[in-house]
Amino acid sequence: MSGKVSAIDLFCGAGGLTHGLIEAGIPVNAGIDFDKTCKYPFETNNNSQFIHQDIRTVTITQLQDLYPADHIRMLVGCAPCQPFSKHTQKNRRRKEDSKWQLLSYFQNLAEGLKPELVSMENVPEIANEQVFTDFMNKLRELGYHIFAKSVFCPEYGIPQNRKRLVVLASLLGEIEIVPITHESPYYPSVKDAIGNLEHIAAGAMSRNDPLHRSCLLTPINQERIRKSKPGGTWLDWEDRLRLPCHKKDTGKSYSSVYGRMTWEDPAPTITTQFFSYGTGRFGHPEQDRALSLREGALLQTFPPDYDFIDPELDFSLDRVGRYIGNAVPVRLGYVVGQSILTHLRGICDG
Repeated sequence: MSGKVSAIDLFCGAGGLTHGLIEAGIPVNAGIDFDKTCKYPFETNNNSQFIHQDIRTVTITQLQDLYPADHIRMLVGCAPCQPFSKHTQKNRRRKEDSKWQLLSYFQNLAEGLKPELVSMENVPEIANEQVFTDFMNKLRELGYHIFAKSVFCPEYGIPQNRKRLVVLASLLGEIEIVPITHESPYYPSVKDAIGNLEHIAAGAMSRNDPLHRSCLLTPINQERIRKSKPGGTWLDWEDRLRLPCHKKDTGKSYSSVYGRMTWEDPAPTITTQFFSYGTGRFGHPEQDRALSLREGALLQTFPPDYDFIDPELDFSLDRVGRYIGNAVPVRLGYVVGQSILTHLRGICDG
């Protein structure tokens, strides 16, 4: 082998993981995803090919043909995490979700291809599931050295209180993630990420950046956000503004919905509904609106000019929100890439 490494990104989405790997210095030969609308943001922002295909139909021969003959092969991916999230775990029907076994298809491809390097990222809760245990056992059986750890994203420069399980596996030797870059109280904050963006009103769009647009609020939600304090809850509202569910005992466990973020702290985990004020603590710290799409992308550590809007498609907040919320934070992809390159340098030096 030449010592050069190149990757294929399964479940690539709009390209968060791919972009991070490329920034770290690892070329990504192709990204594969079932959602064909991801082609525009993936290819527009990355020097890589998008393949619209269901992973269940991907073949070993197809993957082999995507790697240069003399390169160290890396297979990466973040199988959709919704079946394993804390929210979904409350749903007894989650194992009927068609996404449940997608990690098994990733496992089958890794087993058939046997690339020198494998990396997987997902929610920490997946570690409690048999599908993950099977994945790890198969990698060990194939001879991989494995690193698996729940990573606290602010420790790696990502301005979100987000934990992600990172798996690194190598046939070449012991491997681990690079050291953390930030410690409390010096985590990156909401203000660091979005504090310099221009003010916009709810339902408005920046004339300079079409992605810096926010969702329109109903009159009652306009009242609610005006009464919301940074870091507070709906308990700060007067009684007439509260929802019926808030008045039930079960409502007390949902204190973050309709909340404002604070400038000084990392943001909450960015979900696919981050642009909606009522789905979490996604209210802007100062302005009376929810996060804009660009703000969500910046909190996911996408570059400020990352282009998500396909001119051939009608604009959709839901679709672009899904691209951003489902993405691996770019900075985390960069950390994975750094870890791989550090590992390879250690092998060469050794």
